Amino acid sequence: MSITPLMPVYPRCGVRPVRGEHCHLIGEDGTRYLDFASGIAVNLLGHSNEHLIGAIQRQAAALMHVSNLYGSPQGEHLAQRLVDLTFADTVFFTNSGAEAVECAIKTARAYHQHAGNDHKFELITFRNAFHGRTMATISASNQEKMHKGFLPLLPGFKYVDFDDLEGAKAAIGPNTAGFLVEPIQGEGGIRDASPEFLEGLRALADEHDLMLVFDEVQCGVARTGTFYAYEQYGVVPDILATAKGIGGGFPIGACLATESAARGMVFGTHGSTYGGNPLAMAAGEAVLDVVANDEFLADVRAKGERLRGRLEQFIGNYPDLFDFVRGRGLMLGVRLKIEPRAFVAHLRDNHQLLTVAAGDQTVRVLPPLVIDDSHIDEFMDKLSAGAASFALEPVAP
Repeated sequence: MSITPLMPVYPRCGVRPVRGEHCHLIGEDGTRYLDFASGIAVNLLGHSNEHLIGAIQRQAAALMHVSNLYGSPQGEHLAQRLVDLTFADTVFFTNSGAEAVECAIKTARAYHQHAGNDHKFELITFRNAFHGRTMATISASNQEKMHKGFLPLLPGFKYVDFDDLEGAKAAIGPNTAGFLVEPIQGEGGIRDASPEFLEGLRALADEHDLMLVFDEVQCGVARTGTFYAYEQYGVVPDILATAKGIGGGFPIGACLATESAARGMVFGTHGSTYGGNPLAMAAGEAVLDVVANDEFLADVRAKGERLRGRLEQFIGNYPDLFDFVRGRGLMLGVRLKIEPRAFVAHLRDNHQLLTVAAGDQTVRVLPPLVIDDSHIDEFMDKLSAGAASFALEPVAP
């Protein structure tokens, strides 16, 4: 047998973590890594957070899973907290970000088709977005690398350039149900939408009775210094998909919606065996206990400003390698003048610094939100050493 026991869909590197300590990962060989990837914006409380672990342990001992045929006091409580913290009136819990986006797509279509407008099924989406790996969510993206091997795509999506309001307006047609957009593209390279773009989408949605759907799977849950990124734009969506950080490492996602937007999501229209299970709800509660307050969010903004300031000051030392820094809070991207994967691998393998490559020649810097100045110092020391040694490496012919 030549195939590996784990289906070989990931080009896994040599880092093999077996333990985590706050903002560090420890490999099976004892190597210690500074984790400024956070499971791609998931481990926002770092590793081995006592409050999160305790909540999961207590709930595991009490009740892990029951069918959604029964009442869910755990789900009701967490849903109410999210409603109180956001624009939403109602919540559907999922197990992942892709499932949350799937629910958001269904909610947007159901809004129209519940009223008899069965022809309104098409979502306008934006190039270089990443919405997940299910058939619907890869169809919502224009990235051919995710399409290969899975054609034909599902119909119902129209691609427009990101931050192109006139393009979005021109794409509206008789079948349009709404817009699906990341306020800050993560996989696409930590690219912020302009306020004018999101404000314009909101105005178009209102004018044409369309759903404005935000994918905040990566940029949500305190990552950018507000509970959700939409707050910084002053633009309120109708539907929002969230996941990653909301469980702090435990698999949980959610689709949030206004009462009006969710009018089509009635009995029997959607479901999930594991979505909203008591164990996941306990993890979500523990995360909100820590991050959903003004003091914590202000601290994220302050740390993000310090880290960004140091990065901007540093990159001028290597003008042939670095271009500029962008992002918000502790969702930062350093754009390189080369393809970033070799540099990410160099930092990882030679300086024990974990970052994440992204589109548009960008290195994502996504530390746990609980870093302190010592971790910023360690990060800058490793990045400086990595840039210096990378610059000395011979260029392949």
